[in-house]
Amino acid sequence: MSTHWFVDELAHAGPEHLDPGFVAGFDRKQGRPDPSDDLAALAAHGVGEGATVVDLGAGTGQFALAAAERFARVVAVDISPAMVASMRERAECRGLATLECVRAGFLSYDHTGEPADAVYTRHALHQLPDFWKTQALVRIANMLRPGGVLRVRDLIYDFRPDQAGEFFDKWLAGAVDDPAAGYTREDYIEHIQTEHSTYRWLFEPMLEACGFEIVDVGFHGSIYGAYTCVKR
Repeated sequence: MSTHWFVDELAHAGPEHLDPGFVAGFDRKQGRPDPSDDLAALAAHGVGEGATVVDLGAGTGQFALAAAERFARVVAVDISPAMVASMRERAECRGLATLECVRAGFLSYDHTGEPADAVYTRHALHQLPDFWKTQALVRIANMLRPGGVLRVRDLIYDFRPDQAGEFFDKWLAGAVDDPAAGYTREDYIEHIQTEHSTYRWLFEPMLEACGFEIVDVGFHGSIYGAYTCVKR
């Protein structure tokens, strides 16, 4: 596939993700999400110990590091050099030889070796506008084996357009005051204004058009969606 017309993902990543100082406090700000539910979702759909798993937009490796203790091969991919450096350091400290850290994005990662059994991505796909989301999903489908699993967590809007104000007010009301301890009201407003979260009723047809069957969906607060999909 020709890719010379692809967008520069680094420009969409947000400058803070390129800052080693921000990356150093990233896990605290994210709340150190527990990957257990995501690992269980993969296992429930036949992803076993011998699997190859790709984590796209891996950040500091919260999921990838746990996955590398379970699966035969894990590739952690992130567009940020600072994120990749953080993951590599953590993998070396834990002696995780099964974890490969790659600097690339959804549109630039070239998978090598056997097709992946599963692809995971958390809170990263929203960095791309909708057209580029579909290109990313096509590339994910191409790297997966038939029947392979895609697990997506992201900020996806599960409300009608006329309800946006109501739901955003609730979301902003739950923000924290300390930016080091979590996401502030200003952080959420910046996401709404500059990121590319999409509606559920747009995202689900994208998945289906790109070759996936949605087998499980869960939402929290009409903002945070979790999808388990199988490549047709």
